[in-house]
Amino acid sequence: MFLEWGAKKQQKFEFEKSNGKKHEFCTLMFTGIVETTGKITEITSSGTNKSFWINSPISHELKVDQSLSHDGVCLTVEEIKNGKHRVTAVAETLSKTTLTNWKPGTVINLERCLVMNGRLDGHWVQGHVDTTGIVTHIEEKNGSWQYIIEYPTRFATLIVEKGSITINGTSLTVFNISDSFFEVAVIPYTYEQTNLKYLKTGNKVNLEFDLIGKYVARIQQVRIIQ
Repeated sequence: MFLEWGAKKQQKFEFEKSNGKKHEFCTLMFTGIVETTGKITEITSSGTNKSFWINSPISHELKVDQSLSHDGVCLTVEEIKNGKHRVTAVAETLSKTTLTNWKPGTVINLERCLVMNGRLDGHWVQGHVDTTGIVTHIEEKNGSWQYIIEYPTRFATLIVEKGSITINGTSLTVFNISDSFFEVAVIPYTYEQTNLKYLKTGNKVNLEFDLIGKYVARIQQVRIIQ
C-alpha cells in the first residue's frame, strides 16, 4: 500500500503559520544516491529568505512544485527558465545548513525523490538536514578517498559503526566513530559524480543522520522521561 501510494503521486503537505501564509514541508524520500550536480548562478534575498538559481543537466526536466534534494536539503522548485531552476530557503533552513555559504559558482549535489516502485540503492533520506559538520582531514587511499568529519557531540547517539549517514545529500557508511568525529570512505565513482571532490579541510558539510536511529533515540528518550 505504501509503495503504491508513493509511486502514484509525489506527496507534499502544508501547514499554516500565524500570519495566515501557507508553508510546505517535504514528506518525500530520497536515497542519498546523487543523480547529478548543479551550479549556483544567482542568489537573491527577500526578508530572511534566500532564493537560488541553479543550472543543472536536469533543470529542464523538472516541474514547478517538485521537490528536490540540494546538497541534502529538500527544496521546492518555484520557477524554471533557460535550463535553470529556482528554489527558496527560509531562515530555519539557512541557520541549520551550509546554504548560507553558497555563492555563484558553488557546485551542489542534486537528487530527485524516490519513486517507490524500485530498488532502494542507498538508505532512507528525508532531505531534512540535522546539523553541519566540519571536514578535518582528507586522505587519498590508493584510488579511494577517506574523510574525517567533526560533528556536534549532542548527535553522538545517532551514529553507529558501519551505519549510514548523508553528507551533502550523499549516502555513505561511517566507521571509526567517536562522540565528535567519524570517518567515511568514498569510492572513485562517488568522488567523481558528486561535489565531495571539491571539499577541503575546514569546509562545512550538511549532515542528516539515519532516520531509524533518530526514531530509536526518541523512543528511548520518551521512556526515560516517563
